[in-house]
Amino acid sequence: MWDLIIVGAGPAGASAALGALTTDPSLSVLLLDRHEFPRDKACGDGIAPHVLDLLAGVGVTGILDDWTPVRRFVLNRGAVGVDRQMARPTWVVPRTVFDHRLVDAARSAGAEFTKRRVREVVVQRQSVAIDDLHARFVVGADGAHSVVRRELGLKAGPAALAIRGYAPTPAARAASQVIAYGPGRQPSYAWSFDRGDGWSNVGYGELLGARPTRSDLLTNLETLLPGATEGGKSWWGHHLPLAGWSWRPRSGPVLLAGDAAGLINPMTGEGIYYAVATGLLAGGAIVEALRAGSSDAGTPYRRRTSRLLARHLRDTALVAQLSRSDRILDGGIRAAAEDQAVFDDLVELGLADGVLTRRLLRSILR
Repeated sequence: MWDLIIVGAGPAGASAALGALTTDPSLSVLLLDRHEFPRDKACGDGIAPHVLDLLAGVGVTGILDDWTPVRRFVLNRGAVGVDRQMARPTWVVPRTVFDHRLVDAARSAGAEFTKRRVREVVVQRQSVAIDDLHARFVVGADGAHSVVRRELGLKAGPAALAIRGYAPTPAARAASQVIAYGPGRQPSYAWSFDRGDGWSNVGYGELLGARPTRSDLLTNLETLLPGATEGGKSWWGHHLPLAGWSWRPRSGPVLLAGDAAGLINPMTGEGIYYAVATGLLAGGAIVEALRAGSSDAGTPYRRRTSRLLARHLRDTALVAQLSRSDRILDGGIRAAAEDQAVFDDLVELGLADGVLTRRLLRSILR
């Protein structure tokens, strides 16, 4: 009988282990993943400084010290654009590196790791069965196609489809994170994020509707960011489960975190901040339930995540809806180009847990 079994050892799963074990190092925690680490995962690889703030709170520091920070953020749509320095730098680090380091941190904190594909999750009277394993609590952190979410009978929400690759960084897009919006229903954009080592994470994503082919996605990427696919490799398609207006975790012993909970920013496709934040909060909520002698970690988890994300999720959903208007989307970009403070508000909203400030709303609607 494990105190906690975590399905999925990506940022959400490793963070759940860290959140629990930092609070109570005596817990028995098992991380399960169908892959050995290091392993690749399709993603934009952008890591906001807020992620490092959260990890520092559980004693994980210096994890990206050997990578080059990115200080400029470029956003454009046709002839309208903004190119500014961010208030705090971000990092672009392949998931083969970042996820592996987080798993190592979780193992150093006391978690055990086993390569295993989970097929069945059954909530029983005194425990939760993960195939032939048993735990008092379970965290489902197994991504967009979560087995845990499916076994709980929960349906996935709206999603975007994206393709990601790695290509040599052209001089014109060096030392920057670049997003170029496309035509049609939003979100629809291409990106080029410089890793600082001569390569960039490049890709294109759009709201899932008619199913585009790999060729369609690469063509759209090349159209919006000419030359982005030249010399590209490691192309990988993936789904992005987009967050909605609200999110209320269910009560009980099974919690969902990160992509498995459908937490991808609908404005930007960012998900690593949500994964680390909800993973840490899930681990803390489980310790709270254990100390109270309760089998319900979902209620304290809901309380904790609501404090952090309730307003943010509402505001990102609103801005994502507003950005479907070409006039408002262009207006937001122009406002960010004119005012550094508006730009900073927009970055906070798109990359971490920022909210729709009055200044930003006035500027967009003006």
